[in-house]
Amino acid sequence: VGFFPGECVELINGKIPESLINSVPKPVPKKRGKLLTFLRSVVKARPKQPKEREVEKERVFGRDLGEHLLHSGRDVPQVLQSCAEFIEQHGVVQGIYPLSGVASSVQRLHQEFESEQVPELTVRDVHSASSLCKMYFRELPTPLLTDQLYDKFSDAVGATTEEERLVRMRDAIQQLPAPHYRTLAYLMRHLACLAGHCSTTNMHAKNLAIVWAPNLL
Repeated sequence: VGFFPGECVELINGKIPESLINSVPKPVPKKRGKLLTFLRSVVKARPKQPKEREVEKERVFGRDLGEHLLHSGRDVPQVLQSCAEFIEQHGVVQGIYPLSGVASSVQRLHQEFESEQVPELTVRDVHSASSLCKMYFRELPTPLLTDQLYDKFSDAVGATTEEERLVRMRDAIQQLPAPHYRTLAYLMRHLACLAGHCSTTNMHAKNLAIVWAPNLL
């Protein structure tokens, strides 16, 4: 293979050159041959590694939001949509979101969503659904409002006037990655809906902010 200078090439005609005969490997001694045979059998007996590793099941919780939405082909997480719709229908009750659900129920819902099933929720699951929804955002490797924009959101809250606060907040929100922006918009519509029932739930905007802020930023 390749090109070589003529002086590096030795042609074999009718008679094999002495130099080539001397370069032929000597026969393997009998004892060494047995050793090689034994070693080959040991190597063959070793368990073979699978050529392709089994593809890991895609996680739902604790996975990057953008990757999860790309894999699922959805605009917002199924966990958020299912829990928000259920809470708006059956969860307009006092203490929604501050009160925690039953741990066993939360774990059951967690496992069903992880297996990419949409669980059938019952009225008994209201607080479990709200706990699960917060858990999803709390376990995101990158917070919904992202670490990169933390200072911008902090500066927006610290603005002196309400008008300046809104301008800075809008500017920070518009810099969010598209999956985070869509998900935040959906979540805010859901929380605004609950805030509209604060006379029943006692969860006005400030209370909702206190409960949700640690899960988002």
